[in-house]
Parts: sequence; structure tokens; C-alpha cells
Amino acid sequence: MHILLLTPALPYPPHQGGALRNYGILRGLREAGHQITLFSFSEQSAEGTPLPGLCHEIVTVRPPVRSTARRLRDLALSSHPDLARRLETHEARDQLSRLLMAKRFDLIQFEGLEMAIFLPLARQLQPQAKLIYDAHNAEYALQRVIAQVETKSRKRLAAAVYSQIQAARIFHFEKHICATANGVIAVSDEDAAALKVFRADGKIHVLPNGIFVSDYLQPPQQRLELGDHVLVFTGKMDYRPNVDAMQWFADDVLPLITASIPDTRLYIVGQKPHASLDSLRSLEQIEVTGWVAEVQPFLHAASVYIAPLRMGSGTRLKILEAMAAGCAVVATNAAIAGLRDDARQNILVDDSARGFADAVIRLLNTPAERARLGTESRGVVRQHYDWSALTPCLLAIYKDIGVG
Repeated sequence: MHILLLTPALPYPPHQGGALRNYGILRGLREAGHQITLFSFSEQSAEGTPLPGLCHEIVTVRPPVRSTARRLRDLALSSHPDLARRLETHEARDQLSRLLMAKRFDLIQFEGLEMAIFLPLARQLQPQAKLIYDAHNAEYALQRVIAQVETKSRKRLAAAVYSQIQAARIFHFEKHICATANGVIAVSDEDAAALKVFRADGKIHVLPNGIFVSDYLQPPQQRLELGDHVLVFTGKMDYRPNVDAMQWFADDVLPLITASIPDTRLYIVGQKPHASLDSLRSLEQIEVTGWVAEVQPFLHAASVYIAPLRMGSGTRLKILEAMAAGCAVVATNAAIAGLRDDARQNILVDDSARGFADAVIRLLNTPAERARLGTESRGVVRQHYDWSALTPCLLAIYKDIGVG
């Protein structure tokens, strides 16, 4: 098939959730023999990456810069959700229009709701193509959960109001996109249940997030030596669920752990740390790394991987990465949403600060249990979440939608 894949950023390097999924889909489809044209937003060239070898053509557009004033103006004067306006520019529409008029595609796939703003344009210019919306999150449901969590803190009331407004706007936009697309793919059964109300036939396909497990199996050549009691969290650190997770953990959970095991250290690993995390940098037991070239060295150095998320949706790629690296994981119920039961069975789960801390302390004190959980987790990820297993599922979805 000739496939057009639209992504909000070049899917390489695959350093965070969206890029990991998009790169997996791209590489899996190319290895299955399909011809891929990639349309992405980036200020950098794809040269020097594996992408030119995987794609028939790559078209990039400069990502727009939206000031806070512009976003507030849109909030007041527009009925569109903020997410839908993030990448919409005249330049992007012009370049995509030229591409759609120059080349005929069998299938056009939109990765995430921010790219779905271009779905009506594709429908207009290529009515014969099958249009697939790959929902990385059930976005309206995610905003509702964020609003509920933010409402519990007086300091975050403004953010809660913002999320309530966005949840309502996203609901209508998401409904239109899901109804317009030929097919909708969710990353979990929970997300599919939230999105099926938008489809006349109620049909939402599910393709879990995945990774290339071989990238995580062997320890890196230069192993990090971070200490005996090391906790690691990874993620894009300007993403609200990740920021909230670290603030809650640092304030309510970590002190309980260090009271029992004083030399415990927490490494927060991920790009673009939000300014609200600056206060954590002054704490002796916390290291905020910012961007790193690879997360694997930190995963292999971890005693325990933590996922104290209180909001979010989809399947947490960060947990799949940790499990593939052989980490023992402690998580909240929100963090393990979307995972298979056999994956959940190898994770210690608790939503309370005391219970979460006790689970971490237990694993820090029992290396044998950490090793057992890590080994069993790696086996589950290899069997069910590697792209070698997921790509055939994606191709089956395409056939069910009527293409391929």
C-alpha cells in the first residue's frame, strides 16, 4: 500500500511516548513491505536518522510558535480546543494540499488528535483514501481526569478550570474526527470504551503501545553507577500528568521512603522539565536530569522504577520500557491502565502515599524479588508488546477497515 503517515514531530529519536509509537508503526509498516510517505513538523532535517531509509518521501513543516497571549485569545474567541490549534498553520495546509494533489494514497493515518485537524482536508482532496485516526489518548476523558485532580488543590484551580473548558471543547472535536474517519484505533480497551460513543457503529479498534524489546535487553556498554537504592522515573517533563506525578511523589511519598532508607535517591529523567519542578532540584535526594540521549542506562541502573501517575490515559510506554529493561515496577492504578492482566500481575500497585512508599521500601530491601519481577515482566513485554507481535495486528485492523 501507499500510506501517508502524519505525525506531530519526526518520530526519531523515539524518546517519548508519541514518538515511540509513531516510530514503531512506521518501521513495522515498512518492514511489512508498504511504501510510506511521512508528513511531520520539525525544524531539523531527517538526514542522519533511520527515517530516510524507512520512507519513500519525507515532508517537514516548521512547527508554529504559539504565545500565551495567542492561546488565551483563542480560548476566548474560538470554540476549538487548544490541542486542535497547536499545529494548524497556513504553511502546513499548503504543503499538505500540494502533497495530496500530487500523490494518490491508499491509506492516510493521523497520529494523535493534534494531527486530526487535517483530516477534513484529506477527505476533501482524496475522497477515495481510507482515513485512519490513531488516538494516542481518549483526550476528552484525559482532560476530565486532569480537572478532577487539579480541583483538589487550591493552587491549581485555574488549571482545573482550563481543563474543564478544554474537556468540553475536545469532546465535540473528538466526536467529529471519530465520526469522519473510516476507522479509529485506540491504544487500550479503556480508551476504546471512551471513544466508541462517537462512532455510529460503536466500533473502535485497539492496538496497544509497543516497543522494540531488543533495544532494552542488554545493559549499555557504559553502565551508570548511581547507588544501591535508586528510584527512576522517565517521561516528557513538561507533560502535566508527569509533572503532577513527581510533585505528589516528592511531597507525599519520598519522605516516607527516606525515613526508612535514608540513602534512597530519585532520578527524574526526561526532556523539558517544567518550571514547577525547579524546587525539587535543591533536594539532595533528587536529581532532575533534563534531556538524555538514552533512557536505557538509567533503567539498568534503577533499583526500582516508579510510576506514581494520578492522571492520564492509554498504555504507558514508560512502563513497557522499564519492564523490557528488567526493572521491578511500583505504580498507581492510573499508571497501569491499559496493560494486560499478566503484565499487571508483575507490578506492585498502590494509590496511597503510605502504600506506595511501603511497596518501594519492600523492593529496595529484597533484591531477589526485584530480580524475579524484572525477569517475568520482560517476558510479558517480549510476547505481547514487541512490534513484531503488534504489526500483524495493525495490518489486520487495516483489512477490517477495508484496505490492505
